[in-house]
Amino acid sequence: MTHVNIGIILGSTREGRVSPQVGAWVKEIADQRGDANYTIIDIADYKLPLLGEPGGDASKAGAWSEAVAKQDGFVFIVQEYNHSITGALKNALDYLRDEWNNKAAGIVSYGSVGGARAAEHLRGILGELLVADIRVHPALSLFTDFENGTDFKPKEVQVDSVNQMLDQVIPWATALKTIR
Repeated sequence: MTHVNIGIILGSTREGRVSPQVGAWVKEIADQRGDANYTIIDIADYKLPLLGEPGGDASKAGAWSEAVAKQDGFVFIVQEYNHSITGALKNALDYLRDEWNNKAAGIVSYGSVGGARAAEHLRGILGELLVADIRVHPALSLFTDFENGTDFKPKEVQVDSVNQMLDQVIPWATALKTIR
């Protein structure tokens, strides 16, 4: 059986962001499973202009579309900014439509309350894009899973949470692939 492709999307573009650390950690856990092809997709690499605004490099938008279209499912690395997702992630989600449809997603969030409010906002957006988000949601605390808010040092229990999330993402992504 062919493995599904799962994109691990880094949801921040800010300087000093910690999403690359979290994404690399999720990928390391995921790669040990051997049940899918996991790829980190960093929205910062695409430098997407604000949707609807003039300017910007059309090839970047095309490359973003291609990267998302190749995936069967996603793991969103989501940080909570002002009780929601980042503007950069919202913009990147809005840039595409069909490329998201009928795929599955898990969410790994972080923030002062584990990024729970951002994850809930993302769930509503994903529903509109016809992305089936799964229930298990690793929520990382800035107080217990990071040192000084910048050095990612997750508690061991979080590994189980990521594996439980992937246990749901993979079968959903596999099933939804049959209707695309």
